[in-house]
Amino acid sequence: MINKIFQISSPDEFNQNALNVFEYQYNNNSLYQTFCNNLKRNPKSVNKIEDIPFMPISFFKNHKIICEGKNEEIVFLSSGTTGANTSKHFVTDLEIYEKSFSEGFKHFYGNIQDYCILALLPSYLEREGSSLVHMVNNLIEKSRHKDSGFYLHNIKELSNKLLELQSDKQKTLLIGVSFALLEMAKSHTVSIPDAIIMETGGMKGRGKELVRKELHDILCKGFGVEKIHSEYGMTELLSQAYSKGDGLFECTPWMKVMIRDVYDPLNILPSKASGAINIIDLANINSCSFIATDDLGKVYKDGSFEVTGRMDASDVRGCNTMI
Repeated sequence: MINKIFQISSPDEFNQNALNVFEYQYNNNSLYQTFCNNLKRNPKSVNKIEDIPFMPISFFKNHKIICEGKNEEIVFLSSGTTGANTSKHFVTDLEIYEKSFSEGFKHFYGNIQDYCILALLPSYLEREGSSLVHMVNNLIEKSRHKDSGFYLHNIKELSNKLLELQSDKQKTLLIGVSFALLEMAKSHTVSIPDAIIMETGGMKGRGKELVRKELHDILCKGFGVEKIHSEYGMTELLSQAYSKGDGLFECTPWMKVMIRDVYDPLNILPSKASGAINIIDLANINSCSFIATDDLGKVYKDGSFEVTGRMDASDVRGCNTMI
């Protein structure tokens, strides 16, 4: 089933695969089955993806969400806030995760070996169990560029390296948590117009929270680029969406965002309507592929989406405090 997921090439193929995954997870994930039964939904009554129940993301905090007969190879932990009850994602097969983010990068940016990958993720490197660090570390290794790597607090060295790569006309991606990129943009202004600067969200309580446009304006000036790219991912997912500017995200062919009514979670809203974000991540085959997040946003007819805020009752998440 997983091989078919990464070969999806049309909306019809996505819909059929999503229904197949729903049936599989209903039959093999007892917690998800109980959740669906309480909503009186099952494979016989679900005929289209809009009928599929989306499990609240908060379930990952208090339950081990994994299909029967599967054992975890690794457990990823959400960043959360100090003292918060963090989410745990029990991942049964790292190869699936690595294939998902590798193919996702290729889908949006091309051959990873064309890039030098630089990472500025201090808060993530300083804790255990980060799915983001695992992803970036793997992309760094796949790039095979001698200068690819992580930078913790050596910002001056990073600035010099970015200028050197710009001079060499080397394709470069700098991916960083928002507060670290912001601090660098203010303290070590560089002009690297050909580089890709990608923020992953998150101020982590380091200074004033900024709306995305305000943050991007500061970063554009600090790095001398026209647009700031963004990555949208979660500990509970195995796939990511990317924005190449203006906060408008696109999904891989095996991922889809839908918008639900905040007052009626079973009601899926039409395009351009504002509501809460539901995510279908078909790569998350042995966990739960249908997740109701605490983010707010809207989806457009072409499938792209934007994140506009957080639901009032949700706790602050490390990757989503900046929206």
